Parts: sequence; structure tokens; C-alpha cells
Amino acid sequence: MSAHNLTTWVMAILLISPALVSISMAETPDVRLANRKRLMREKVRRMFYHAYENYMKYAFPHDELKPLTKTYTNSLSELGNLNLKHLPQNYNGSALSLIESLSSLVILGNYSEFEKAVRWLSHNLSFNVDARVNLFECNIRILGGLVSAHLLAIDSRSWFTQGTYNGELLGLAEDLAKRFLPAFETPTGLPYAWINLKYGVMENETTETSTSGCGSLILEMGALSRLTGDPRYESAALRALRTLWSMRSSLNLLGSTLNMETGQWTEHSTGIGAGVDSFYEYLIKAYILFGKEEYWRMFHSAYLAVQKYLRYGPWYHEADMRTGRATHWQLTSLQAFWPGLQVLVGDIPAANSSHREFFDVWEKFGVMPERYLLDYRTLHPTEKYYPLRPELAESTFYLYQATKDPWYLEVGESIVKSLNAYTKVEGGFASVRDVTTMQLEDHQHSFFLSETCKYLYLLYDDSFLAKRNYIFTTEGHPLPVLSDWHDRLPETFFLRNLSHIQEIAPNRARRASALSRQLCPATALNYYGGGGREMVESACHIPDLLIDHKCSGDEDCGADATSCRWRSCSMVGYCGSW
Repeated sequence: MSAHNLTTWVMAILLISPALVSISMAETPDVRLANRKRLMREKVRRMFYHAYENYMKYAFPHDELKPLTKTYTNSLSELGNLNLKHLPQNYNGSALSLIESLSSLVILGNYSEFEKAVRWLSHNLSFNVDARVNLFECNIRILGGLVSAHLLAIDSRSWFTQGTYNGELLGLAEDLAKRFLPAFETPTGLPYAWINLKYGVMENETTETSTSGCGSLILEMGALSRLTGDPRYESAALRALRTLWSMRSSLNLLGSTLNMETGQWTEHSTGIGAGVDSFYEYLIKAYILFGKEEYWRMFHSAYLAVQKYLRYGPWYHEADMRTGRATHWQLTSLQAFWPGLQVLVGDIPAANSSHREFFDVWEKFGVMPERYLLDYRTLHPTEKYYPLRPELAESTFYLYQATKDPWYLEVGESIVKSLNAYTKVEGGFASVRDVTTMQLEDHQHSFFLSETCKYLYLLYDDSFLAKRNYIFTTEGHPLPVLSDWHDRLPETFFLRNLSHIQEIAPNRARRASALSRQLCPATALNYYGGGGREMVESACHIPDLLIDHKCSGDEDCGADATSCRWRSCSMVGYCGSW
């Protein structure tokens, strides 16, 4: 090669090299992941505002949007009211969807709209209305929305851009909770499922309620008591929860419906879906939020019973609370919250296993049908609808937070794609009446704004959670975990991954998770502690010390997440369930 040609090649390489370096840097996995998350975040942001702005344009200040006809429904009295009985005549809405959107606006960074909404509610919202409402629904949607938004408004980061906030939302929340209290004035302490906001419990009111209905009130009412100093709200919710727990069977299972006046079960079949779901959710979250060991003991026993009697591989069927025998083999869309709950207790492999089954059903139909018959692998003949439920998105968010596995981002993309393809209309997002035909229903539920969009957004941008600990209520409203709210901050709550407990023999420390003294089915181990002998139960899923599972002794091995049995070190130096 001539000197001239050599010089030309060197010059070309020098010119091209910076471009190659630039391209290489732009295509690193971290950069690609960040760009992908940014793109999906903006897609979800557009989804939220399409739903929110259409509500504000066509339905506000009524309760919920009817996106197909671009009108509204005053649906607060219809929630949980399957037969649409005793509907109010002169009720004009309580801006339900706006209340449900408050924390979402903060999470999306729209502080000016949040402040505008708070101002409007402070001056216009009143609960002195002749409307019969479902206590559970009104608690999780309105009371929870107001309490959460109040806590965001007084946050040290100050979401208000102009003016000051004087606790108006807290005042509204307390006014609403006072109207709840007559429902708890019963012989058992279990509340009526229905209350008239103006006149209290109506004459000849039904005495039937659900486990969720009277066992999922403690987060919102407990938080309100901590904020106001008035113990009545937390006391009422806690009394109901204790009574309900006392009604459990010898298997530590609870039924799904009961007579709140007599304290007798009317439906003994139980599961983790409708009628029971948030009962389990609120036990573990109340323990995290308030630090009361009583909540943990309830959850511990209830969780082990579910794992023992209701679990079948990755699925959860329904069973008779008295015998544990299976009654119905079916998946319900509400069950999809369960993997998210399991993330909170550290049982990641079990959570992942169930989540993948739920996602398979989503992919099979394009969205999640309300009920799917597991024994026949087919849809329920009548419950074929999808009302924009958030539970699969919720569990996907939790699992991504726990694992950072990008596969969960792909799940989120699939959910977003389906919602935009099948449910988005000019006037908002519509529910699906039949997943086999994708025929739509004229209803945009408020939880689409408070939960579905929120969890999808947090999946791709969790900056709201930076340096803060929150639990989310069953309606997706964030409540900060504050040490001041803890009766006694339990030792097991401190944020550390590893503690040590001393094994009897051989005499060496064995690794355990922060929940190690609390949870795991059927494999209690005896240890010396405090000079005596005590029973200690290992935590579900304690990882092996080394990522490649190599070990020099049993102390390097963790506990299996599905069986919860301790793994041991083999003769060739690998951990396993030998």
C-alpha cells in the first residue's frame, strides 16, 4: 500500500471512530433500557390524560365517565349494588373520579392540576347528601383518596405551587368517617355494608356483608385516627377486624359472606378473590403501616392456611373453610393482586409463578376475563367482561421492583398495547363487555385513574418512590410509612437484609431474612434463644449466599421459596433440596 493510500485510510478511521464510539455508547443495554422506559412512561402518561381530560370535559363533577356516549354516571350508590336497589333521587355526584385521580396527578408530576383539584374539592365537596353507599367502596375510594391526598399536600416536598394548604381534605375525610360510624353500632362490632350518608343506617337494612367489606377498613380509618388524634375510627375498624378473625375455622380459613348482626357465615366457600381478597392485603399492609404485631400474627396464620389449602401449583382454587376441600376451580381477575402481596413478604418465586399464569390468560384473550374456569380451561359463560381492572399491572409493578427483571417491562408493554387497542375510544377508555368479541361497555371506572394507569406509570418511572416508603391501599392510594405511626417498631421491620439466629447444632449462625422469625409453612426449626428453647419459623425464600449456588456448608444455603424447606449443601458443593 502506498504512503498516500495509507494516509487516506488513517484519516478515514480517525473520522469514523468517534461516530462508532457514539453509536456504541448509545446502544449500551443501560441506555436502551432507559430509552425504552422513557418511551413507555410517556405512552402511559398519554393514556392517563386521555381518560382524565375526557372525564373532566364530559363528566365532572359527577362520579364517573361514560366514554362511548360522552356523558356521566352518578355511580357512587351503584358500587357494590348489583341489583341497583335504593338508588338516590337527587344525588348529583361527588366528583369520585377526581378524588381518585389526586395521587396519580402527583405521581405524574402535575402539581398545578393537583392543587387546582384540591381547591375545588375544598370549596365544593359535601357529604351531607341523601345517598345510600357501600361502606367498603366509599372507604377505599373516597376516604382513602382524601387521606392520601392530604398527606401528599403536607409532604415536605410540598406539591403546592401557589398559596397554602390548610388541611381542608383532612376535614372532609373526617366528616365522611363520622358518617360511617353508625354502621359499626352493632352487637358484633361488624359494620353494616350500607350506610346513608345523611341519615345513617336505614330501616330494614340488609345484614349481609363480605369478609372484604368488614375486614378491609383499617388502613384508611387507622390513618385518619393517627392524623386527627381521634381514636374512634381506628377502634371501630380494629374491633370489626378482631371479630371477623375470631370467626375463622379451625383451619384458619374465613368464608366470603356473613351476617354481620349474628356473626354467622352465610357462604363457607373461600378463596383469594372477590369477597375476601383485600382482607389478606390489609393485614400485611396494616402491619407495615402501624407496626402492630397483632396484624402480623393474623396475616401469618391466614397466609399459611391459603398456601396449604387453596394453592394448587401456581393456581389458587376456592375451598370450604371448614374442611379445606376444593369447591370451585376458577381464576378470577381480582386474584391477580396476590403475586404483589407475595412480593411484600418476600416469596418472589411463588409470586412469579402465579403472575406468569395470569399473564398467559391475559395474552390468550387480549385482556383479563373476570372469571376463567381452570378445570375446563375455558371462560365462565356469563362473566366474560373486563372492567379495566388494575390487578395484573399492580403485581407486575411489584415484581419488577423486587427483581428488576426486564421481562416485567415487556408484560407492561403488552398491557398498555391491549388497553390502547381494545378499550381506548374517542371519549376515554371503555370497559370490555365480552372478551371474546371485544364488545365495549359505556363505563370508565374511577380505578382506571387511581390504579391501572398509576401502576403502569410507576413500572416505568418510580421516581415518586425515591427515598420514601409507601404502602398502597387496595385502591392504589399511597400512604407513607411513618415511624411516628408505629405503636412499637418491631425488630423484624428494620430495613436490613440479613439477621442472625443461633442454631442448636452445629453451633453456628444461620442466615435468615428480616421476616425469618415470622413466616414459612410446616418447617419450624428449634433454636436456643434467650437462654431457653423456642420455636422459630424460617422465612419463605431466603436466597443462597452465592448466586451460583456453590457452598462450603449448609450455612451457605437458603430456604426454598415454594416448599419453604431449608436447602442443604451437597457433597460436591452445591445448595439444593436434596
